[in-house]
Amino acid sequence: MKKPKYTLPIEREENIKISKPMDTAVGVTAVTSSFANGFGQMDWIRCSKAFLNLNQTKGFDCPSCAWPDPKPSGRSSIAEYCENGAKAVAEEATDARVTPEFFAKHSIEEMNTWSERKLGKTGRITEPMILRKGASHYEPISWDDAFTHIAKKLNELASPDEAVFYTSGRTSNEAAFLYQLFVRQFGTNNLPDCSNMCHEATGKGLSKTIGIGKGTVKLEDFYVADLIMVIGQNPGTNHPRMLSALQKAKRKGAKIITVNPLEETAFKKFKNPQEIRGWIGGGTQISDLFLQVKVKGDIALLKAIMCVLLEMEEANPGTVFNQAFIEQQTEGFDALIADLKTQDKWILADAAGIPIGDIEAAAALIRDHKRMLICWAMGITQHENGVQNVQEIVNLLLLRGSIGIPGAGACPVRGHSNVQGDRTMGIWEHLKPALKEKLETNFNFEAPSAVGYNAVQAIQAMHENKVRVFFSMGGNLLLAAPDTEYTADGMRNCDLTVMVSTKPNRNHLVTGKEAIILPCLGRTELDVQDAGNQFVSVENSMGIVHKSEGVLTPASDHLLSEPMIVAKLASATLGNKTKTDWLTLGGNYDLIRAKIEACIAGFDNYNERVRRKGGFYLPNGPREQKFTTADGKAHFTVNPVPDNTLKAGELLMTTIRSHDQFNTTIYGDDDRYRGIANGRRVAMMNEEDMQAAGVQQGDYIDLYSHFNQVERMAPHFMVVKYNIPKGSIATYFPEANVLVPIDQYDKKSYTPASKSVVVTVKKVEVV
Repeated sequence: MKKPKYTLPIEREENIKISKPMDTAVGVTAVTSSFANGFGQMDWIRCSKAFLNLNQTKGFDCPSCAWPDPKPSGRSSIAEYCENGAKAVAEEATDARVTPEFFAKHSIEEMNTWSERKLGKTGRITEPMILRKGASHYEPISWDDAFTHIAKKLNELASPDEAVFYTSGRTSNEAAFLYQLFVRQFGTNNLPDCSNMCHEATGKGLSKTIGIGKGTVKLEDFYVADLIMVIGQNPGTNHPRMLSALQKAKRKGAKIITVNPLEETAFKKFKNPQEIRGWIGGGTQISDLFLQVKVKGDIALLKAIMCVLLEMEEANPGTVFNQAFIEQQTEGFDALIADLKTQDKWILADAAGIPIGDIEAAAALIRDHKRMLICWAMGITQHENGVQNVQEIVNLLLLRGSIGIPGAGACPVRGHSNVQGDRTMGIWEHLKPALKEKLETNFNFEAPSAVGYNAVQAIQAMHENKVRVFFSMGGNLLLAAPDTEYTADGMRNCDLTVMVSTKPNRNHLVTGKEAIILPCLGRTELDVQDAGNQFVSVENSMGIVHKSEGVLTPASDHLLSEPMIVAKLASATLGNKTKTDWLTLGGNYDLIRAKIEACIAGFDNYNERVRRKGGFYLPNGPREQKFTTADGKAHFTVNPVPDNTLKAGELLMTTIRSHDQFNTTIYGDDDRYRGIANGRRVAMMNEEDMQAAGVQQGDYIDLYSHFNQVERMAPHFMVVKYNIPKGSIATYFPEANVLVPIDQYDKKSYTPASKSVVVTVKKVEVV
């Protein structure tokens, strides 16, 4: 790999403050933080209107996580949002503006020295902008000229496959459907999306074992569950509204097992700010049993638990495994048991880093509680064995028959507001035959059959000069992707990069030879088209499709909605080669939804049902024990235990979010729950590992990763002594993404291994 031209700005954070991690999540402090962010970026009238309409029946869906609303019959709870949701809305609805004058004042070189937080705080982009070849500053461009310019570049390509069309999880169903339709009429399936880098392993693992790539539970299942396992997930920071469901489950008698390398604050106590006792009481204890697993030790842990369950079953046949369910509904049981009998629970416990007594305690809870629900997120999926991690979770559920019944099932928790809906709409590098047939029938064109690039492959293709145009519908791929410097070089190889955005981000500064920014309406804003006020729809983590309608005056008169941007781009690019009336569709979203209904199963009477309070559920066979695999059975799988042997001086790094961020958006420099303030370049280490490396808390280290004989370095991280398993180290992304190799990923899903990277550390000597 050639020496990179680009590194993220390295701030020498010399005033980082370390204190004891908090024991209670949310509460008054979260409420105070929410309103401080809101009123700090908007006037009180705009702020009040935004917050009062957030996650309301006649309002807009939170642009943050995809957790479902607590009232299926309607979204009427006051302040039904979390601290990070409030921050996301504040940054979108901000009074700050990024005008052509702003771009004329600040060069690309200057802005590239700014932190992610400073970039995000600059405000809303008000007009389309272009960075011409060799220029130092963006300049304004009209919408018509922008679409003409992009269309010309696309039509000059030797092949449609020389273009890549990326998608963020915030894109609505309507925009996503139009987008994939345009891309396929253009002639390619190069449709990577943010799902490729997060829950792709979930989709692959669940599809193979139960026949659908989505979770099988509803929110109501939390309220009747006997046992909930939360593994590889930190709900307090990443999905705070989930804590209300866990609290309600606890009050109804459910037990909760939490599994993670770090004991997060949300696993301890939760103060619900919607209750009086959430303001003055001591909070609700969430976790009954915490299993502090080593990084990448999840399969070892799950196998150890199943080994103990097998011992219990053999001692008292018929009391642990659900034999009737296994015989009638599954395949592969005998192979799983044969594998478990070759395992040694003591060796597995050591590989997981969990005392055997705690594993036996977990197994006893599972034995005694049939209605078991397992939740997971990136801590499970972002490994080289991510698909196998998911499959091992399914094994445990199937042994107990804990799937497809009330209070039980698989619950992958999505981290972006419509990432699941985008996939449902066809945003995927694989065009399913059923959707291909429907698109061709309803739109009179021949769709491409070849599999397109996923996110990792797209970055590699850009790096290899196989991609000339990169188009991004939202998102910030450069910082979301692994191997930051490699990805940046790939971006620069493109002739043109185009970003549909609301605010400046790093992808506007590390560009192709030319770059265009297309500023779009935010989810908070009124969307008025030729047919009148429009609304969009999204799909949450549990398969409910519901409407979202903005209420705020748009940040600029020059903004277009995402559906209209796609419609105008398609019209300009395809010209008389298309038989689709793009502009009519872009001006009336009911017409888009009618086309979705005609092409995608489960959307019958879409326009009528999406207007109902609470929306509607999409079909989900495994939710009713109707497994949609080829043979109609759920499948046990045999998954090897990863070899996590480390050499002397090596540590296994996991990348995590701070409490003051959502994905690549940095709201502030504090991680309140973990007791870290005024900085993000920190490395959380076990005390024994610190001693072995010859460092103390407050020292600075450089981090190195070595994969396929390529050395990557992330400089100047402050050491923080933390309660983390020996041999593990935790850092924040995107700062540590530079260490994640582009070619280290799950081979079944291409999900980057961002949660398990072998690193070494070197103390920075003070001069």
